[in-house]
Amino acid sequence: MATLYLASGSPRRRELLTQIGVPFLTQIAPIDENALPGESPFAYVERLALAKGHAGLAALADSDGAVVLGADTAVVLDGRILGKPRDRADALATLQALSGRSHQVLTAVALVSRERQAARVVTSQVTFRPLSQAEIEAYWASGEPQDKAGSYGIQGLAAVFVSQLQGSYSAVVGLPLCETAALLAEFAIPCWQTVPVNS
Repeated sequence: MATLYLASGSPRRRELLTQIGVPFLTQIAPIDENALPGESPFAYVERLALAKGHAGLAALADSDGAVVLGADTAVVLDGRILGKPRDRADALATLQALSGRSHQVLTAVALVSRERQAARVVTSQVTFRPLSQAEIEAYWASGEPQDKAGSYGIQGLAAVFVSQLQGSYSAVVGLPLCETAALLAEFAIPCWQTVPVNS
C-alpha cells in the first residue's frame, strides 16, 4: 500500500484524516498562495491543493510509493476570496460583512503521486445570523480568527454564528471527508485502517 503524506500543517486536517482511520505522515513545502489575475475561486483552490501536493512530493527524499494529499479552503463573499485576516481591523470588517448573510466555502482536495494526480472541489453555503459589534470584538479577542480563512472557524467558537449550512460540514472545517475517501480509494488507500475489527 502507498504511504500517504499530508501536505498541510492544519491541525483540523490532521484530526479529520485521523477521524476516518487513515494513517499518514506530514510533509509540508511552501508554495505561493497568491491568486492569479482573473482566477476564479474554484480554480484558485484547485490549483493550490494540487500545488501543495506536488510541492510535498518534490520535498520527499524518496517519492517512490508515496501519495501526497494537498488541500485548500477559501471563504468567498460576493465573488471575492476572504483570506486570513491581516490584523484586527481586517477581521472585524470581514465578520461584519459576513453578518446576517450567506457565503460560500470552497475546499479542494488533491492527491498526487509520481504517476498521477486527481482533485475534487466541494462548494458549501454557510449562513451567519446577524452578529452584534460586541460579539465580533469578543470573538476576535478569543484569538480564534487569527489564522482562519474568512476570520472564523466553524468547528470552534464561531459555531454559534452559523444559522444554516448547505453542503459538507467537514469541507468547511478544511477537508471534505466523503470526497477525500473516494479519492483515497482511487489510489488504493482504504479508510478505517486504524479501526479495530471485532472477530
